[in-house]
Amino acid sequence: MKKAILTLGILSLMGACNEPKSKEEPLNEKKEIAMATEAAVSAERGKYLVNAMGCTDCHTPKKMTDHGPEPDPDLFLSGHPSGEQLPPLDPSQVQGYLVFNMGLTAAIGPWGTSFAANLTPDETGIGSWTEEQFLVAIKEGKYKGMVNGRPLLPPMPWQQYRMLTDDDLKSIFKYLKTIKPIDNVVPSPIPPKGS
Repeated sequence: MKKAILTLGILSLMGACNEPKSKEEPLNEKKEIAMATEAAVSAERGKYLVNAMGCTDCHTPKKMTDHGPEPDPDLFLSGHPSGEQLPPLDPSQVQGYLVFNMGLTAAIGPWGTSFAANLTPDETGIGSWTEEQFLVAIKEGKYKGMVNGRPLLPPMPWQQYRMLTDDDLKSIFKYLKTIKPIDNVVPSPIPPKGS
């Protein structure tokens, strides 16, 4: 009898050790995955990507220095200045070329004239955008991330940037939401003459 009780006791202990995991463990697993994703999405990573990808080349107005045009830190990522008038240009004289203004924030080509967007968290920039809109803008090339919106115009290289991971794009968006907001309404694109 003692042997049977001892055997049952041992079997009970073994069963307790081999019990299926509690319901809390999958939640902890999910929590860990969410935390790992959160760690992958960071403003610091976004800052690195914005700088590495050269976003300032087009989205930051330039000021002339002894070394040529350099990004104006006071207008960081604010897009084409709303008050800047482009000099007259006869498109027939630049056929087959892409022409930029001196600040590199406006481009003229077969699509007409396009202007670099304001990427700051001001309402005139991406201040009211959601993360989802940002993903649609970059992954699908849609203006303001509106699914039925017009396409993003050249020279915006969204076709290459769409290859970034969602975590990278979310990091960029997170970083852009931390920079200085700048009130700057970028002009609408100008269609090519004759359209």
